[in-house]
Order: sequence, then C-alpha cells, then structure tokens
Amino acid sequence: MAFQGPLNKFRYGAPLLLLPLLLAGCSSGGAEGDTRGKGTPGRGGPGTEASVSPGSSASASSPASASASLDADPARLPKTRSAALAFIGEVIADPDSFGPEVVKRSPYESGPDTWPVLGADCAWEQRKPADSVLATLTRSFELPAVKGKGPLRLGAVVTVHRTREDARWEMAESLEETMRCPTQQLREGEVVGSMVSGALLQGESTQKNSEDALTEFGQFQSAELGGPYHYTWQQAQTLQFTVAVTGKGAKGRTEKEIDNLMVEGLATMLVRLESAVEKQS
Repeated sequence: MAFQGPLNKFRYGAPLLLLPLLLAGCSSGGAEGDTRGKGTPGRGGPGTEASVSPGSSASASSPASASASLDADPARLPKTRSAALAFIGEVIADPDSFGPEVVKRSPYESGPDTWPVLGADCAWEQRKPADSVLATLTRSFELPAVKGKGPLRLGAVVTVHRTREDARWEMAESLEETMRCPTQQLREGEVVGSMVSGALLQGESTQKNSEDALTEFGQFQSAELGGPYHYTWQQAQTLQFTVAVTGKGAKGRTEKEIDNLMVEGLATMLVRLESAVEKQS
C-alpha cells in the first residue's frame, strides 16, 4: 500500500474538504424545525422512512467501482455479524485518529443493536438495525474546552452491510435526508439547520478515495453550548462498508480547525479499511 506521511493525508483529505465548495449550489430551503426527539451522529439505511428520488446523484443504481488502489480479497470481506464486529474494531477511529488532544466522550460507544433513523418529524431516534446491516458502531469524542474555546464534539461511525448495494442505498438515503429535512433534531437540545449536502462518485472532480463520498454541512445550535456554530458530516462508501465522521462546532472554534480534525479521522478509517480487506502479497 502506498500510504506514507503527508501525501497520504492529502490524498484522503483534500477531496472531501473540497465538496462544500463544489456543492454550494445544492442547498435546500426549509423552515426551522422544533427541538423534539433524540439522535446520534449516525445515519439511516435501507428500511428508514426516507425515500430516494430517482434523480439523486447518489442513487443505488449509480455506476461505481471499487477504489482504483483497492484490490480486495473476497476472503477478507466479513460475511457474519461476528466478523463484521471484528472488522469494525479494526477500522473505527479512536481519539488519536483525530489528534493528540482529542479524548473519549461518555457514553463512548453506541450499543451494537441500535440504528439511528430520521423520523417524519425530522428528529433522529434509535431503532433496531435494518436487515441489510451486519454490524454498526458509533463512537463519540471531544476536543476539550480551553481558554476562549468551547468543547468541540466529534463522532465516528462504521457500518458493515451485507452487500455493496445495501451500502450504496445508505449513501443515497443520507443525501435524501438532508433534502427532506434541512433542519434536523440531533437529540434533545441539539439542532442543526441551514444544511447543504452533495455527493461525488469516484472519478468526479477530485474524488478518488471511495466509490461514493458525501459531505453535509450547516449550522449547529445547542442548548448547552449556544450557537450557531459550524457543523460538518462526511461519509464515504467502498464495497459493503460506509465510514463517517461528524463535527459540531463551539465558541471560538474555526471551520478550518473542525474540518482538519474531520479529515484526520476519516483518512485514518479509510486507510484502515483498505488495509483490512486488500489482497496480501
């Protein structure tokens, strides 16, 4: 594998950071919502209430191929729940994946039998994972508050689907959710609004790191932390896997600071994913 130093970070980070600039014209208008319900940094998949429009750029029928640098070994792809859980353990970010000052939040991990779904009221809630999901896990992190800066909260998600098609549907529905709900209730006391999202398939613009890449950003408002602050969600799909990171801003935190942490976390998981499934010489 050719993953070395700063070049690796640029290879995996730059295309995703460019997405907000490339897709700035994709904003969907909508009224601000209320603050009911609960949610996590995760996203829904097949079986959620979201519908996928035929014209969606991330629809499951969109042509895509595996990453040009990824030669996957079919024997290393998880086919059971236990294998999927072990795979997630290898791939999912830990605090050091984002940076030396990032720490675990409590609760640190979601239960393995929960799946976040965006309801008809645009509020996130926990349900049983869809049948297409072999395993999924969400972890929560924080860059602690320092003088003049509030706590910057981060999340990482890895989901193993039964098939590549199932993973593509998750990406398509993630894009559709932002169009349907430009304002969303993440959990009690947390709302994100004015959201913009868009996707780039592999080969479009500078996106070369995954079969499909999605960026979503908006304004985060918290009863605890105030706001509005910068909010970003970045998700990538390769084979039957999706990996994602989320960043919730706070007082004194710049967009660049948040996005740099996001790039580090997502890049780490993409490198680990490739290492976990590629053919070994």
